[in-house]
Amino acid sequence: MSRKSTPARQAVVTVAAWTVGFLIFFPILWIFILSFKTEGDAIRTPLGVLTSGWTFESYHEVQERSNYLLHFWNSVVLSVGSTILALVIAIPAAWAMAFVPGKRTKDLLMWMLSTKMMPAVGVLVPMYLLFRDFGLLDTRIGLVVVLTLINLPIVIWMLYTYFKEIPGEILEAARMDGANLRSEILYILTPMAVPGIASTLLLNIILAWNEAFWTLQLTTSNAAPLTQFIASYSSPEGLFYAKLSAASTMAIAPILILGWFSQKQLVRGLTFGAVK
Repeated sequence: MSRKSTPARQAVVTVAAWTVGFLIFFPILWIFILSFKTEGDAIRTPLGVLTSGWTFESYHEVQERSNYLLHFWNSVVLSVGSTILALVIAIPAAWAMAFVPGKRTKDLLMWMLSTKMMPAVGVLVPMYLLFRDFGLLDTRIGLVVVLTLINLPIVIWMLYTYFKEIPGEILEAARMDGANLRSEILYILTPMAVPGIASTLLLNIILAWNEAFWTLQLTTSNAAPLTQFIASYSSPEGLFYAKLSAASTMAIAPILILGWFSQKQLVRGLTFGAVK
């Protein structure tokens, strides 16, 4: 029996939703405001920050000091490259687990997910030594491999849940019509799971774009993405709040814009198969 929604209840829910949304968005808004202040104004009280003048000084200094376009291009290459590689590996793996499950499939899925709970610093030394020995330090190829591996469990899990919602009888009918494994995955399964694959792709791009630990440890300049770009404004002398805010705004703006324009597709994919 469903409860009827009253105007008062709707008002409370609306106010609560806007409050939570504002609290989540406020740090981004504050960083945006600080980016248009001088270093002196950025360390003033909140009221002083809001009443002080606005300037593009921090953005000009950031542009002169750092090569933003290089960092931006590295982030694009790393996030898109690792996402494509993860999908190439995850789609066949999720197909096998969803349609040809074994006795230990659930255990394997749980084991893959458990690797995300391991502290990254625990494997930093062996990873660094491997990268040094194979000549992968400060290279895009090395970081693409790392970002693929750390996000692969989530990608496989998401695709597995989407594929489980597709009736197996469709694939059986395709096999009866002569479809081989390659045709089954490329021309039948993949088109039917486009919403789920699209949401997985978008989520993986966001995760790869925001990854900071490995990009800070395994890069210095050549393959440094925007996370390294932001970290360069922290020094032993202290934080340059205005410049750090300007760098952060420039780093998060592209992924925020992507998320804004793709939010419908992302929500559609995340709810794919939720209602039968």
